Amino acid sequence: MINSDSKNVIILFPFYDTSLSVEERVLDLISRLTLEEKIDQMMNGTPAVSRLGIPAYDYWNEALHGVGRTCAATIFPQAIGLGATFDKDLAYKVSSVISDEARAIYNATSKKGYYNQYNGLTFWSPNVNIFRDPRWGRGQETFGEDPFLTSLIGVSFVKGLQGNNPEYLKTAACAKHFAVHSGPEKVRHEFNAVVNQKDLWETYLPAFEALVDAKVESVMCAYNQTNGEACCSNNYLITDVLKNKWGFEGHVLTDCSALVDYYKQPNEGGHGVVKTKVQAAALAVKSGVSLNCGNTYTALNDAVKEGLITEKEIDEQLEILLKTRFKLGLFDPKGSNPFDDISIDIVNNESHRALSKEVAQKSFVLLKNNGILPLKNNLSKYFVTGPNAASIEILLGNYYGVNSNMVSILEGISNAIEPTSQLQYRLGAMLNKPSINPINYATGHAGNSDVTIVVLGVSSQLEGEEGDSLDSSTAGDRLDYNLPENQINYLRELRKTADRNSEDKKPIVAVITGGSPVNLTEVQELADAVLFVWYPGEEGGNAVADVLFGAISPSGRLPITFPKSLDQLPPYEDYSMKGRTYKYMNKEPLYPFGYGLSYANFKYSNIKTSKQKLTKEEKIILSVNIKNDSSIEADEIVQLYISDVEASVNTPNYQLIGVKRVTFKENESREVNFELSPNAFEIVNNEGERIIESGEFKIYIGGSSPMTRSDQLGMPKMQELSVYVN
Repeated sequence: MINSDSKNVIILFPFYDTSLSVEERVLDLISRLTLEEKIDQMMNGTPAVSRLGIPAYDYWNEALHGVGRTCAATIFPQAIGLGATFDKDLAYKVSSVISDEARAIYNATSKKGYYNQYNGLTFWSPNVNIFRDPRWGRGQETFGEDPFLTSLIGVSFVKGLQGNNPEYLKTAACAKHFAVHSGPEKVRHEFNAVVNQKDLWETYLPAFEALVDAKVESVMCAYNQTNGEACCSNNYLITDVLKNKWGFEGHVLTDCSALVDYYKQPNEGGHGVVKTKVQAAALAVKSGVSLNCGNTYTALNDAVKEGLITEKEIDEQLEILLKTRFKLGLFDPKGSNPFDDISIDIVNNESHRALSKEVAQKSFVLLKNNGILPLKNNLSKYFVTGPNAASIEILLGNYYGVNSNMVSILEGISNAIEPTSQLQYRLGAMLNKPSINPINYATGHAGNSDVTIVVLGVSSQLEGEEGDSLDSSTAGDRLDYNLPENQINYLRELRKTADRNSEDKKPIVAVITGGSPVNLTEVQELADAVLFVWYPGEEGGNAVADVLFGAISPSGRLPITFPKSLDQLPPYEDYSMKGRTYKYMNKEPLYPFGYGLSYANFKYSNIKTSKQKLTKEEKIILSVNIKNDSSIEADEIVQLYISDVEASVNTPNYQLIGVKRVTFKENESREVNFELSPNAFEIVNNEGERIIESGEFKIYIGGSSPMTRSDQLGMPKMQELSVYVN
C-alpha cells in the first residue's frame, strides 16, 4: 500500500506509481475493480476500496462564491455581484483564493480521515447559464444576461479554481447546467426548453464553449429537456456539440437526481424517457455521462445482466471520470503536488477578507443619487432601518459558506460613523409580511434624523433554488416582480415622516438587496439615493458603509436589464430571445444593462479607429479619450458594443464585445484602447453558424449599454462611429 505521508513509499499496485502516465495508472486501477466496485465509483459518494488502499471520496462540492457547505471559509459576494464588477481579473483573484482555501480545508480534513460530502476537490461551479429572464430565482448564481460577459468572468473563474500547474489540478471546476437552462424552477424536472439554432449558438452555448476551450474539467447536464431530448442523454448536446465539435475531454455528470426524472412519467412530474431505473442508468452511461449525482447508477449491475449495457462501456466512462482524481493528485504520495502543504491557517485570513470587501465595493450599483451621497460620517443622528439592515441572510444568497465574522449592514454603518454620532435602529418592517401590531415606533425617527438609511429588498427566503426558498410559493422563482408591498408601504411612511417639516426635509437612502432585478419605480421616486448591493458576502456591511460614506466611489454596473414591469417581457416559459435582454428588448427599461452611477463625472470624447474600412481578416484598434472631470479617484467601466447595420438576418440591437475597468485619479484624462479581432464582427445566422458579412457596423463606447434610456439617469454621453467591412 502507499504511505501518504512520504514520497519514499513501497508501491504495491502500479496505479500508485507516479512514473507511469495518468492513462496507464487509471487503466491499472480499473482492471483491479469488480463490476460492483466500478459502479460504486461512478456515483458522487464513492465508498472506500480498502483492499486497494483507496479512501472514500465524494465528488459533490460547491464553490459558487466561496467554499460552501463545509468548514468556515471566506464568503464572497454572490456570483451575480461578481458579474456586476465586469472585472475578469478580479474574478481570477476570487477563484484563486477559493481554490487555496479548498486545498487547505481538504488537507486538514483528509488528514483526520474526514471524507464527507463537501470535503472534496471537485467543485460544481461556476454556473454559466444565461440569466435570460428576471423571474428565475437561481439567476443570482450566474454572471448575468450577456454571453460575452459570462464567458469573460466564467473563464477567469475556472482558471483560478483549477490553477496553472502543468501536472496537477488545484481543484476541478464544472460548467453547469448544460444546456438552455434558466427556469421555471417548479417544473424543471419535466420542462422542455425549445430553442432555435440561432438563439442556441448566439446566446445559450457561447459561455459553455469558452469554458471548454479553457479546459474546464467537468460539465453538468441540466434537469430539463432541450428541444425534446432530456439533457443528460441529449445526443446533440453531449455527443455532437460537447465532445465532437468542441473536443471536450473531461467528465460529464448529472445534476442531482436528474436520472430519477427519466423513469418518472409526465403525470408524475418527470420526463418519462424510459420506464425503469435500470433503463435510465444504462441510457445515461451510453450517452457519455460518467458521474451520477444520486444513486440511479446502482442499477447498472442489473443493466449489464439484462444486456442493456456492457462492462466495457462502463469502463470507458469510469476511465474518463477517474482521470480527474488522478489529476488532482489523490492517488499520489503526500507532498507530490505543490498544494499539499497549504495550511488551514490561510482560510478567511485578513487578505482574503479584504478581497471579499473589494469585490463587494466594486459590485454595488448606484441607481440614483440626487447629491445626498456620499454621506458625512459625523452627522448628529443616523437612522438605520428596514427588514434587511441587521440580516445575515442577505449577505449570503444561495450556495453559501459560513464563518464567525459576518458583518451586517447595520454593523458596517455603526463601524463607520464617528463615536459621538447617534445611531438609532428599528426593524420597521418584516421581509414580506405586514405588521400585525398597529403601533410602529420606527417611522418617527425619519423626521428627526439627519439621514435615514433603509435596507429593503429580497433574500434567499424569497428567491433561489426549488427546495431552498422557504417562503416562496413559486419554488424560488419571482413571478411577482415588485418588492413586497409591506416594504413599499413602510418606505411611503418614512417619506411622509421625513417630509413633515417642509422647511427641513430629511433625506432617505434606500439600500436594496437581492440577486435579480426588482421593480424599483416607486423606490426611485421616494428615495434620494438608491444603492443596489446584491448579496454582498461576509464584508458586505463594511463595504456598504465604505460606499455610502465615500471611502470609495461606486463602480458596479448592472449585468442584467431591469425592465419597468414583467409586461415588457415575453412569457417566462418562452426561450426565444425575441424581446429579451438588452440585445433584443425594444422597450425602454427601468435601468439598462451596463448601467451604474459614480461619484465622479466621466466624459468621453474623440472616438476613432485605426481603419474605417477593413477586410474580414483584419484587426483594428479603437481608442477613446476619457476624462475624470471631478476631484475624486474613481473606477470607470468602459464598455464597447457593436451593431451590424446591414445584416441579412435578425441580429442584436447591439452586443458587448469589450470591457475594461480603469482607475482614474482626480481630474485625470487618458486614452483607452481596444483591439478588435475579426470575430468582433461576427453574427450568428439562422442555422447557428458564425459568419462575417460585408457592410456597415456601428460601434458604441461608454459607461453603459446604448440601450434606450431616460435622459435623467445621469450617465456620460456615449460615443459612436461607423466602420465598414468589405
